[in-house]
Amino acid sequence: MAMTKILEASQFILSKISKKPKVGIVLGSGLGIYIDQIQDKMIIPYQEIPHFKRTSVEGHSGALIIGEVNGVTVAALQGRLHAYEGYAMEDIVLPVRTLAAIGIEYLFLTNASGGINAEFHPGDLVAISDHINLSGRNPLVGPNIAELGPRFPDMGNAYDSEVRELLHSVAQRHHVDIKSGVYCSVLGPTYETPAEIRMLRTIGADLVGMSTVPEVIAANHLGLKVAGVACITNYAAGIKQEKLNHADVKKVAEKAMVGFATVLTETIGELNRMGKV
Repeated sequence: MAMTKILEASQFILSKISKKPKVGIVLGSGLGIYIDQIQDKMIIPYQEIPHFKRTSVEGHSGALIIGEVNGVTVAALQGRLHAYEGYAMEDIVLPVRTLAAIGIEYLFLTNASGGINAEFHPGDLVAISDHINLSGRNPLVGPNIAELGPRFPDMGNAYDSEVRELLHSVAQRHHVDIKSGVYCSVLGPTYETPAEIRMLRTIGADLVGMSTVPEVIAANHLGLKVAGVACITNYAAGIKQEKLNHADVKKVAEKAMVGFATVLTETIGELNRMGKV
């Protein structure tokens, strides 16, 4: 059934486009306005794509954008699904699997995160170096779909080290500060308690959020080269005496857009110049 959904969704998209994308982008909370950087774009609402679900979270518009970034055809997912919305893992990773089916080889995932590391502040960008999955969910649970990948995929380089080094190099060249850190995925939708944040710091997490990891697992299963960029939109619970809310998360992410857009756009251009895409 999962393969049928992937094939029907991908065939629908391919019927609409003339050039297959090489790079996929997932835009998280407040980062959807990156689509302004995409040229000659075609916008396909999720509800038009077979088996894609509607997004229900503010800041996740729910559309697939196909267009050009720095001479490279890209497919951008403006908004994602989350487990806390009640969606099955199969639905959450269907968009990424569909992008692989239409031709992408590189996947850039973005999100809004809470900063745990004392060196991280709202507005900072972080290249994700690794993750800790405490969500209790994994999209590969159940019968393995051999057409997609192996039963036990290796996650030792889940966030491709070469692409991550390229992100840092591009950021330095364009005078954009980008940090590095370990992302912890939790189920949500509640923000974490101060005690939970102390635990996450103890086990090595630098930032925390409620997304990204299912897509990273599915993408590695598919053999895609993956990079993750998080925007620190708030201090995690207990670090500062402030109340957390989603509206503030969106505002901070939007303010970080200039640096984020520069790094992502120029990294895609660099991959093009290197003949990788």
